[in-house]
Amino acid sequence: VLFFGELLTIAAMSNFENQIAQVVILATFIPLIISSGGNSGSQAATLIIQAMALGEVTVKDWWNVMRREIFSGILLGCTLCLLSFAVIGTWELFWPGFTDHYIRIGLVVGCSLIGVVLWGTLMGSMLPLLLKKVGADPAVSSTPFVATLVDVTGLIIYFSFAILFLSGILL
Repeated sequence: VLFFGELLTIAAMSNFENQIAQVVILATFIPLIISSGGNSGSQAATLIIQAMALGEVTVKDWWNVMRREIFSGILLGCTLCLLSFAVIGTWELFWPGFTDHYIRIGLVVGCSLIGVVLWGTLMGSMLPLLLKKVGADPAVSSTPFVATLVDVTGLIIYFSFAILFLSGILL
């Protein structure tokens, strides 16, 4: 099932083939974007599953869980955004010509990290609760489904920001 889910990742990437061809540097950051979202989602899922197993969280607590995860997702996403700006700025400082539009590339990567990490933490925290609600075992299937879902949607978020910030300039 997850194999077929990852085929959606391929479909999402192929949908943005023209953008990758026009701005090859975008491909450089795909692993960073995808792994950040998947890791944050998997971590959130693991913590929620553990809290459910210990009786600290129930399905009825979904709103409190979601509020907490929105806060932590934004905080972590903003931290990664600042780090990505620092890395891209340092790259330009030591290797001038990396890209003439490094600030815009930084905006694409930084905003994408905020969006993808926020989405990952939300999916990672809500999916186990949803699975528990429908009678499935969240410990068995949450983390792989979160990683697959965030891979696909992370690419869409990333390339949407690329189109937003780079249209008419590099795209």
